[in-house]
Amino acid sequence: MALRMQGRVIRRPSLPLTAQDESDLDLIRSSPNHRRALEQLGGDLAGVTESLSEGALLHAVFEAGLEAVRLAAAEVGYAELAQQQRQDAGAQRAESRRRRPSWADDE
Repeated sequence: MALRMQGRVIRRPSLPLTAQDESDLDLIRSSPNHRRALEQLGGDLAGVTESLSEGALLHAVFEAGLEAVRLAAAEVGYAELAQQQRQDAGAQRAESRRRRPSWADDE
């Protein structure tokens, strides 16, 4: 039984493949280790041990790639937030050093 798409398919674009792409897809199709790795990366192959259509395999690889892009984008975003927080904290420290203490005029 071939894996079916979970959502409604709205478009079926063509995908040019090189000889290396074909070799990589064959490896994913035949190697249990590569299939598990694809599942862990976000490819929707859970529980599929039987034949896998070419379209379903390509979609799983596509999903895994999208998940990798999402994770990389999140890492970049978190790094930008951390950098902004460091800049804000530095600006607050600089402002605190310039400000007279509240008790300075009590004398």
